[in-house]
Amino acid sequence: MSTESREGARAAKPLDDRGVLALSGVLLVVGFVVNAIQRGIWHPSGAEDDHEAIFTEYAASEAWVATHLAEFVLVLVAFAGLLVLCGALRREAPRLVMLVGGAIIVTGATWAVLQAVDGVTLKQVVDTWAAAAGPERAERFADAESVRWIEWGVQSYFRLMLGLALLLLGVAIVVSRLIPSWLGALLVIGGLLSSVIGISVGYEGLESPFQDAVGIAFQLVVLAFSVGLLVIGWKARKD
Repeated sequence: MSTESREGARAAKPLDDRGVLALSGVLLVVGFVVNAIQRGIWHPSGAEDDHEAIFTEYAASEAWVATHLAEFVLVLVAFAGLLVLCGALRREAPRLVMLVGGAIIVTGATWAVLQAVDGVTLKQVVDTWAAAAGPERAERFADAESVRWIEWGVQSYFRLMLGLALLLLGVAIVVSRLIPSWLGALLVIGGLLSSVIGISVGYEGLESPFQDAVGIAFQLVVLAFSVGLLVIGWKARKD
């Protein structure tokens, strides 16, 4: 390869990274923001740990399976954005990025299990409970609670794995210096918040004032990171 060709290849790398950063930001914003909107419209809400009341709402929901399928796909779109970002960081922190990629893949697999339990299995058991009568109704309610507790467990470990993935990715961003370090710091904070929520779910279930407060902070951090990455990637493409 000639000297000019080598220099041209080196010059192309930053330009390629700019496009990758913009793509990653788009996938993150679309995945997280669109999912938040569709959940707000179609997902039933209420006291998550008041099982009789919330199971009644779930049984009455005609959009339950569809909204969880949409949630499943959109969050995976956001995870794809994280993997795309890993590709841009790989040259600067190869070993760390390999760990990040593994953590994101495990998180995605855990997410699939969670959505299968919550989006399909739980819906089937609460529908059966709602249609039951007499002694069978109590038995079906116990079945629904058992599935709910399985959901607690998978949710707890999903949050922990997501926290680990974000924490490692945040460190990789700081080490690589491909994008501003404050974005990496945001992801480190987001990872810690997600991990704390995961621990809380394991001990307290799906509802607590603590989780509500930390959950809002987590969403704001992830949104700030996603929008910040999109803006930086978009500006870099124009430079």
